[in-house]
Amino acid sequence: MAESEGKRNKVETTDKPEKQQQPAEQKKYEGYLAQVVDLAPVRTGIYGEIKQAMCKVLEGKDKGRVIRRNVAGRIKVGDMIRLPDTSREDRSIVAR
Repeated sequence: MAESEGKRNKVETTDKPEKQQQPAEQKKYEGYLAQVVDLAPVRTGIYGEIKQAMCKVLEGKDKGRVIRRNVAGRIKVGDMIRLPDTSREDRSIVAR
């Protein structure tokens, strides 16, 4: 009886169609890639959670342009970020 079960299991495993691995689809990200080149020493926001970064645009019509943007979260010089648009620039933070 054990031999017939072993044969049956063997037949079942060979009858299953093999899964074909499909190439992983690349995600399409919206926005323009930019690199942080400088951070302002002051913070803004109610709790000081916003930093102001100078970002060099790496793709799109404004490629090579350096713009000032407000960024939330942990960020340091050299990080790559995605900007939804490159046509606008934030005002500098004035400490009072």
